[in-house]
Amino acid sequence: MSTMACSALILCLILVSSTTAQHSDYGDDDKIMLPSAPRNEDELTGEKYTKKPEPEDWILGINQQQKKGLLKWLLDGCWGRYWEANKRECIVADKKPPEYPGYDGWYNNIAHPELGAVDTPLLRHVPVSYEDGVYKPSGSKRPNPLELSEALMRGDKSSMSISGRTAFMVFFGQQVVEEILDAQRPACPPEYFNIPIPKKHPYRKHAPVHSEMPFLRTRYDMRSGYSPNNPRQQLNEITPYIDGGLVYGTSKAWSDQLRRQRDGSKWKMAPDGLLASTADGLFPAYNVENQLPLANPPPPFYHDHFTGNHETFPVSRFFKLGNPRGNENAFLLSFGVLWFRWHNAIAAHLHQVMPAWDSERIFSEARKWVIATQQHIIVNDWLPQWLGDKLPDYEGYDPHVDPQIEQPFQAAAMRFGHTLVPKGVYLRDYGRYGCSNNLKGWNSSFVRTCNIYWRPQEPILSNYTSSEFMDIDRLLMGMALQLAEHEDNRIVEDLRGSVFGPLEFSRRDLMALNIQRARDHGLPDYNTIRQFYGLEKIKSFEYFKSSEKTIDVKILPELIKLYNKSLDDIDLWVGGLLETAGGPGELFKKIIMHQFKRIRDGDRFWYANHNNGLFTKEEVQRIEKLTIYDIVMTVTKMEIGDIQLNPFMAPESLNELHVKCQSNMKKSTCRRIPNQEERECYSLPAIQDKLIEECKQPKTYDYFWGSETAFAMTYTGIGVIIVGLISLLLLMINWKEQLESKKQLEIAGRVRESFSDLDASTPFSVEEWLGRGEGSRRVVLMLDSVKKQIQILSQKGSLLRFMVVAHTPHLEIFIINGSPHILLRVSHDYDLVVKFDSEFQRENFLQLLDIFVAETHISEQRVFIRLKSALHLAVTRADRQKRLETFFRVVFSQAFNIGSSEEEILNLDSNEAREVIYTELTVNEFADALSMKPESEFVSKMFTLVDKDKNGFISFREFLDILIVFAKGSADEKAKLMFDMYDINGTGLLTKEDFINMIKSLMDTVNAELEEEQIQNVIYSMMLSAGLSDKEALDIEDFQKLLVDYKDNIGYAGLSFAGLPSQSQIPMQQQTRRMSSIQMAHLTIKSMYKEEDHTDSSPKSPSPDDDKKKKKSDTPRVTTVNKTVQSCLPLKRFVEINSRIIFWTVLFTLLLLGIFAERCYYYSVEREHSGLRGITGYGVSVTRGAASAMMFSYSSILLTMCRNTITHLRETFLIEYIPFDSFIFLHKYIALWSFFFTGIHVMGHAFNFYHISTQTSDDLTCLFRNFFHASHEIPKFRYWCWETITGITGVFLTILVATMGIFSVPLAREKLYSAFWWAHSLHPLLYILMILHGIGRFVQEPYFHYFFLAPCILFTLDRIVAFRRKKVEIPVIKAELLPSNVTMLEFKRPSNFEYRSGQWVRMACPAISESEFHPFTLSSAPHEANLTVHIRAIGPWTVHLRQMYDPDILRTQHLPKIYLDGPYGAGHQDWYQFEVSVLIGGGIGVTPFASILKDIVFRSNVKLQTVCKKVYFLWITRTQKQFEWFVDIIKELEVTDKSNTVSVHIFVTQFYHKFDLRTILLYICERHFQRVCSRSLFTGLMAVTHFGRPDFAEFFASLQELHSKTGTVGVFSCGSPLLTKAVDKACLLINKNTVSGPILRHHTKNF
Repeated sequence: MSTMACSALILCLILVSSTTAQHSDYGDDDKIMLPSAPRNEDELTGEKYTKKPEPEDWILGINQQQKKGLLKWLLDGCWGRYWEANKRECIVADKKPPEYPGYDGWYNNIAHPELGAVDTPLLRHVPVSYEDGVYKPSGSKRPNPLELSEALMRGDKSSMSISGRTAFMVFFGQQVVEEILDAQRPACPPEYFNIPIPKKHPYRKHAPVHSEMPFLRTRYDMRSGYSPNNPRQQLNEITPYIDGGLVYGTSKAWSDQLRRQRDGSKWKMAPDGLLASTADGLFPAYNVENQLPLANPPPPFYHDHFTGNHETFPVSRFFKLGNPRGNENAFLLSFGVLWFRWHNAIAAHLHQVMPAWDSERIFSEARKWVIATQQHIIVNDWLPQWLGDKLPDYEGYDPHVDPQIEQPFQAAAMRFGHTLVPKGVYLRDYGRYGCSNNLKGWNSSFVRTCNIYWRPQEPILSNYTSSEFMDIDRLLMGMALQLAEHEDNRIVEDLRGSVFGPLEFSRRDLMALNIQRARDHGLPDYNTIRQFYGLEKIKSFEYFKSSEKTIDVKILPELIKLYNKSLDDIDLWVGGLLETAGGPGELFKKIIMHQFKRIRDGDRFWYANHNNGLFTKEEVQRIEKLTIYDIVMTVTKMEIGDIQLNPFMAPESLNELHVKCQSNMKKSTCRRIPNQEERECYSLPAIQDKLIEECKQPKTYDYFWGSETAFAMTYTGIGVIIVGLISLLLLMINWKEQLESKKQLEIAGRVRESFSDLDASTPFSVEEWLGRGEGSRRVVLMLDSVKKQIQILSQKGSLLRFMVVAHTPHLEIFIINGSPHILLRVSHDYDLVVKFDSEFQRENFLQLLDIFVAETHISEQRVFIRLKSALHLAVTRADRQKRLETFFRVVFSQAFNIGSSEEEILNLDSNEAREVIYTELTVNEFADALSMKPESEFVSKMFTLVDKDKNGFISFREFLDILIVFAKGSADEKAKLMFDMYDINGTGLLTKEDFINMIKSLMDTVNAELEEEQIQNVIYSMMLSAGLSDKEALDIEDFQKLLVDYKDNIGYAGLSFAGLPSQSQIPMQQQTRRMSSIQMAHLTIKSMYKEEDHTDSSPKSPSPDDDKKKKKSDTPRVTTVNKTVQSCLPLKRFVEINSRIIFWTVLFTLLLLGIFAERCYYYSVEREHSGLRGITGYGVSVTRGAASAMMFSYSSILLTMCRNTITHLRETFLIEYIPFDSFIFLHKYIALWSFFFTGIHVMGHAFNFYHISTQTSDDLTCLFRNFFHASHEIPKFRYWCWETITGITGVFLTILVATMGIFSVPLAREKLYSAFWWAHSLHPLLYILMILHGIGRFVQEPYFHYFFLAPCILFTLDRIVAFRRKKVEIPVIKAELLPSNVTMLEFKRPSNFEYRSGQWVRMACPAISESEFHPFTLSSAPHEANLTVHIRAIGPWTVHLRQMYDPDILRTQHLPKIYLDGPYGAGHQDWYQFEVSVLIGGGIGVTPFASILKDIVFRSNVKLQTVCKKVYFLWITRTQKQFEWFVDIIKELEVTDKSNTVSVHIFVTQFYHKFDLRTILLYICERHFQRVCSRSLFTGLMAVTHFGRPDFAEFFASLQELHSKTGTVGVFSCGSPLLTKAVDKACLLINKNTVSGPILRHHTKNF
């Protein structure tokens, strides 16, 4: 073999060995095959393997494992077998980690850490042009942006780039912008700067048929926008640095989320510095569980689906990327996935060569290399081809440079790429698969730009085969060989009219948005900005016609017309776009170059900055040799020829492409950049409109859709619940009454049985109808044929009424059809309407009624009638009473000559007058007129005397005759009338027995009982005094002699008829004939203190003669005042008496209204431009004002519930300034305000929630940041009301407040006290819900605690004190069941239990209920060892309590113990603070005075100094037997009161007036009995007994005169509301007429 042949053979072997080694090096087994032949010189020195490998050297397959050569060269400096043989030399030594670039831009510039940081203002080099110089958008006089877009930028046909720019370059440019700028988020609160839609615009013709296109102003620095020196500054939410934000995010937290991946049920960091991935590392991990707040606008393509389901797609469908908007479209996503794979490829290699590095170190190193490659490719590769010019050479880091994005760059220059965006992008297959663009995995050969918004994964993840995705490769290959749109002013419809928008406006015009954005940012006009960047201002519209421009000059007339021929008003975007000349015009180019130069030079972590320690010079050199082609080929499955070497520009030769791809290419002419030389270029054909899908049409959405039902049902439900609560209250009351009725029926059965033994007549338990609107009552109906009466009795057997049939011509019986009712009617009486329990019972009664009619010898008349008609015809008691009132008025007018009644007579028509004249009184009505019982002997005798015709009725004439005797007759005539009443036989004599019967009948009127011996002594004393002791019988003269001492009084005494005119109604001349003016002034004093007996301890009233002798100074002081002062006097007195309560009530009201007004003002004026204010109008102002007022009132009400604190403070000087006794009134007053503002708040939110439910999801996310909802959810009314803590607590609060309010009404307190108490016990829940309601931060930060904290602490401490007491069992020492259903309990006084007389306690009986406490006044005095209470059994609890202590029930058991809470203060305990005090007790209301009276005596007897010198006690009782236990207390008082401090007077209210004939006779008996026994005939007390009700006004007037030098008289009343109101009315009457003299200060308490 020749030498040459041998040499050739050796060379072949070497080449074969070398090739084998190369393939083995990058094969699956990664083994090294050393060549058998010696290496050549290049291989031995490694010169070849330290240079960047050619594509054919490192692209050895389709998998990344077959493409490692480039990464080894880039990261280690060598590749191939040299890398294997010299790892230690190639791989950089493991040295100390450098300072890695940050995430958020802070401290990139050490001197100015904030430069380039996230969320810092955009740079504003050009002057602001806000309309007001501060924040109002500029360009208000410029053309409508939509008109500009439609006229100047419309492009219907596809065109191709004349410079050869590819779609790859365009969309790479989008990801560059997303890397350095994010100023898209709207301001919060949202500010709408909507664009009016012209009338003929397409938006008007098709959906959404709006009048404006929505536009939200950009988010800005809230510290700016306050003055021309501090105009509004918009924010860049990411860093302007090229620092991998698109890949890694702008915070460490975001970056960590990108690395987190699920490992079973747990989350953990991806190993080895990798980013979390899915699909075997092809794609980033999905955003499951919404880990990252990625942008998620609704894809317009699926608008119909969203509007039907009322939600969009969840954000979890997106891949996790560094930029929130990285999933906007499939093209942008492709580059995001590209960089993701690039990072993981680098990290995998670093882990291989540096196994000792931890995951964090590998991640940071990989990130460092990714950022460096981004910086290099963007600035050194993409930008020059984009602009047609390079940046100046890099001279190193300059810390004085601010890298922040400039306003013109953001608003216009960076948007130049919009003109290059194609309407769609080809999908192209690999060359090895034929390079086809007709792919099975996607329904089209293209991806339409307008229809791919926010659904980017669909073309990428669609299946190419059953085991292979379409992947980003086919999109990148399509973009690389597809030319961009023509560089001109024309914009495809995918951006200009069909860019994505919100649901309510699914398609918007991006060009109009661009124009509006610059105006929003306050940018000046195009010419001004040119001048600022050192360019000449254009002076003619011809400038845009220059030959280098590539725009359509046909639009210039429209331009001139729209801008009204003004060159100084052109918008920056419009003017800059019209400069386009094969690329960005001179202004945009200058702005872009200036921006990127600052970004590069101002970045301390720029890859080429050798001072930052990130890269060596060799590494920098290798980075600068890297291309985007290298990265794409490394991380995809492409092979050589699938794309050209420079994907940014169309290839100039088909040789760069795979053989199978060449046939699809179209040859065209392109201009080189930057010299504009023409060249051949090859690309895919332009996309034809007929081959690509159309853009989905714009549509709208009403955000209230889906809320209608929930809204209506919620507020209807609340209304129904409120009505239901009212109904529940009424039902519970009715249920309770039914239980009581059932109980009464049981009693009625027993009553019937008991009655049946008494008489042959059968009693019937029936329901009596009382009258229209007056209800009914359960009664017993009986027929008494002996007395000829139909009797109506109570369930207890007492007679309520009887109908006399003896004198009626016939008995009318109305039988009701279809109902067990009957109506009975007799003459001269009102009808009786009763309902039987059954028809059977009614039939039994009717049978007995027939027998009754027969026995009484009267006729009957039966009528069958309907119930409604019968009730209409029935004469009710009210009807009869009305006729009787007219009867009495007419009679009195005749008897007393009252002129006013004459007028009434004149107003009567003939029928009414006839009715009056023929009206006759029954014995019942006559007894009622006398205020006596019908069965009274006095009534019987008087009725018999007056009934002259003996027909059983008193006629008009008969009544008038007797009344004239009393009105005008002499004393002798009146005495003769009384005498005749008891002269039964008409003999003209009264025996002693007759006289005794007279006295007994009179005493019977007051239920007085005396032994026979006592009566005999009284009569003997009376007759002895009159000199008649030796007579057995009295004639009329003797009787008159007995009354001689009272002759003057008898002269004006009369019978106390109901309706009888008072002295003030009698003409003055008649009054003066009977008494002097002084006598009139002292009428009440005379009635109370007339007795001359020494046993009367009351002060003597001056006699008329004494009054004449008085000095002038001692007489009542009268001051003459003018009419104005007189008219103001009542108000003055009212204010003086109630000054404290008026002051605090007014103060509270002013504070409350002030708080309401302040919040209203704040949200109406200071927050006028806030988003919520803009949405709801003044609704938020009213509701926030009402909410604050509620906070204050609901907090303040706690202070009125601090009973222990109030009791303690009453003992301090604060009582002089704070009305502690009025805390119940204040409690009710504050509660009313609370309910009022609650209603305002609820009704206001009904409107607010409606408005809120009509707003966009993004706006609501902004306005209610504390209420999270997923980005795909459209929060409806249901969400705000039922899925937020504020909403649901608001509903519960409304129901709770309604419950408390409804069960607090007087009806509930009266009829259903336990329900009222339990409803009020819910107040802790009220405050808990209020706190929860506020912490939701629905509108503002919670500040309820500012109002609530102090009252809550005080109330809590007060409750702790009460709780410590109320749970201690106290033994009851003694229990007595007293008459009048009064239970007396005496129990041990707890240690440290200090109280004052008149105070009260809350008491519970554990045997009944441990939690049910009731208030009772202590009847014991503070000096007594034990405590006592007197409890009247009038309610369920008190009745039960009485039963608990019934000795017949207890027998040998111990007395039940009690819980005690108190004592608590009351106004009555202040009796000692007044020099003169008046105590007025009625019924059980005497209880607090029992304690006070004992205390008074004790203080007096021990000589305890006190302000009080005199006490008047008035006990008003129906009979002296009503509260016998209190009589014993008064007896003890009379024994111990040595200093006559207390003057006691008892009023027996059987009679209404004192000076009638009966009371004169009773006073005679009383006087003589006191002379004999030194005590009252009726009470057994030394206290004076009066008959009738006191006239408080006259009493107080006389009291003023007796104590004229006293400043203030304390009046303390306790009893029924009727009593306390009468006392209060009298006090007000006296006070308002008092010019000088003591003022009456009234303290009241009701039971």
